[in-house]
Amino acid sequence: MPRPALELADIFRQHGPAYRQAHDLPWHQQHLMQAIEECRTPALGGVVEWCDHCQYTHIQYRSCRNRHCPKCQGLARAHWLEQRQAELLPVEYFHVVFTIPEAIAAIAFYNKAVVYDLLFRATAQTLLEIAADPQRLGVEIGFFAVLHSWGQNLHFHPHLHCVVPGGGLSPRADRWIHARPRFLLPVRVLSARFRRLFLQALEQAYAAGQLQFFGDLAGLSDPAAFARYLAPLKKSKWVVYAKAPLGGPQQVLEYLGRYTHRVAISNRRLLALEDGQVTFEWKDYRDGQLKHMQVSADEFIRRFLLHALPPGFQRIRYYGFLANCHRAVRLEQCRRLLATPAADLRPRASDYRDFYLQLTGINLRRCPRCGIGALIRLALPGPLPQLVDTS
Repeated sequence: MPRPALELADIFRQHGPAYRQAHDLPWHQQHLMQAIEECRTPALGGVVEWCDHCQYTHIQYRSCRNRHCPKCQGLARAHWLEQRQAELLPVEYFHVVFTIPEAIAAIAFYNKAVVYDLLFRATAQTLLEIAADPQRLGVEIGFFAVLHSWGQNLHFHPHLHCVVPGGGLSPRADRWIHARPRFLLPVRVLSARFRRLFLQALEQAYAAGQLQFFGDLAGLSDPAAFARYLAPLKKSKWVVYAKAPLGGPQQVLEYLGRYTHRVAISNRRLLALEDGQVTFEWKDYRDGQLKHMQVSADEFIRRFLLHALPPGFQRIRYYGFLANCHRAVRLEQCRRLLATPAADLRPRASDYRDFYLQLTGINLRRCPRCGIGALIRLALPGPLPQLVDTS
């Protein structure tokens, strides 16, 4: 695949040093910027490969493996998709999205780890409790949730995407109970329960001193002001979206797979960097049109860093019968009740080139120039020569 004309790393290299000097960034944001700047460059070292047929020589520079880097995590994403596809059951699946209001997003801006965790907890509790209600499905469901914090224009917009099978295990785990066709759970009920659970947890976090407030929200340090701030949110409608994917569960997995191991924007959406201005492509969901947006390089970097994950934060989580602690046993129960065999998940190859061949059929050991010869890795003393990067 050819290198994009413009990469996030190019923007960081040209404008990152001045941005870091002008802003007191936390260490993890400074680290991710440096990692992206150095990804697949001589700074991280690499290997020299030589074709035994046409004698073509090139360098494969190492990746930074930072989870915010648009060039990295491709194999991790492919492996994740393969695992999720192996867990699919022969039932209808639903794509459910939980979104917090702008007023809560403003609190999350200064308290990402705490509020993101509350978002996961309230979402999971909402789905699990309502699905287990005998007046609804009366089952134990299983699902995974993926955190997104951005919209197409890179503004701060925290929300969770959940992929949920249409049905679940009966209370005694001796039957699979199907959801109604094209319907999982009532959205209004989900929204009201989610709002109540989230706000209760947020108030508890506030009482425990886990929240911090700065800037325009500094006044919320006063308990009375905080209570007034939350009051209208207890009556407003919180957005929860649920719909069976028209293309089946694989479509949702492919959609989410573009974002599970990437943050905010891909290099393919970057169009130009001229005179300190970044132009990128975005989709306006109000009319479904692809449009171009131009912002200053400083503003672009600011928007990107809004979505830097807290250190060590897990942005993909699993619940119900897909919880990590008992997933294998519960999935076997589901397959037995649905009379479907387990998927044949191939063992992961130890060498990334063999693993890539397994997943894509593309042989990275084959010469990219002649397509005939085999690439042989050379052991060279001293620093790598300054050859053209063709990775």
